[in-house]
Amino acid sequence: MAALASVQIATGAARAAIDPPVALAPMAGITDLPFRRVVAGFGAGLVVSEMVASREMAQAKPSDRARARAELGLHEAATAVQLAGHDPRWMAEAARMVADGGARIIDINMGCPAKKVVGGQSGAALMRDPDHALRMIEAVVAAVDLPVTLKTRLGWDDCCLNAPDLARRAVDAGVGMVTIHGRTRCQFYKGRADWSAIGAVVRAVPGVPVLANGDIRAAGDAAAALAASGAAGVMIGRGAQGRPWLLAQVAAALRDAPVPSAPTGAALVDLVAGHYEAILDFHGRDLGLRVARKHLDWYLTAASGAASLRRPLLTATDPRAVLRLLPEALSPAPPVTEAA
Repeated sequence: MAALASVQIATGAARAAIDPPVALAPMAGITDLPFRRVVAGFGAGLVVSEMVASREMAQAKPSDRARARAELGLHEAATAVQLAGHDPRWMAEAARMVADGGARIIDINMGCPAKKVVGGQSGAALMRDPDHALRMIEAVVAAVDLPVTLKTRLGWDDCCLNAPDLARRAVDAGVGMVTIHGRTRCQFYKGRADWSAIGAVVRAVPGVPVLANGDIRAAGDAAAALAASGAAGVMIGRGAQGRPWLLAQVAAALRDAPVPSAPTGAALVDLVAGHYEAILDFHGRDLGLRVARKHLDWYLTAASGAASLRRPLLTATDPRAVLRLLPEALSPAPPVTEAA
């Protein structure tokens, strides 16, 4: 496989480069600004915001819209804002708002499988109505002078594998990059992502970068996904939980460059403590404590940390107690030896 090259996104006259083409997937309740900053700090080529409901944003009070724009980190480097919705009018209005706020790339969500999203005829539900999906894409492209990308799945179910056709029509409408999760909506996250099926999308939009997404948890997975699909890059979601350095490691491995080691010891403690405090600052203490628990849990799992401290760490309500426990909690548990 050739060394991984940077990719260029073009929508009309708007251009953006993704270098390296290893991106962080948008994940609701996970890829908030603090987490995106940590991942980007290690060298990800692109990080994507949590999904933004377009109508709710467009109809919000001015003060709420200002807060939402601040929370999206629109001026952050290598950041895309993902919009979701069903009405072209509100998608266009939300796109204009985030563009005016400094967004650099807008991503359109047509792949979220969540029942609440699909029930509102957004996300992956749009794959069942490609004509309406195209009107949404056209509205966003016409509304902004920014690169516009699309994230979707292979199709609604095994009888509706229409991602290649949707991608072709989206590119004709101005979309500059397509990301495909290698499952149908009806699969949710069950089974294995079909990276080879993503190849049909790659062949449908020659010259336009396609990112492969789904089940990429290590450099070997990324290499296999690229080989099976012919994609220009990868997008990593759940594999980065507790391992925000993974994207940088994958990018280095795909470029035959020295792979940076995962932080350990004091460096890992400093990283987790900084992320923890950033979560509390960003969300406030009460919500921040709840949000931080899942990240702490993932860090502990990735570090094979002290199991005996998992419960005290995850149930602590005093941030000072959490910070005191981190050094011991993140130390790898000693190996279990059999009695002689």
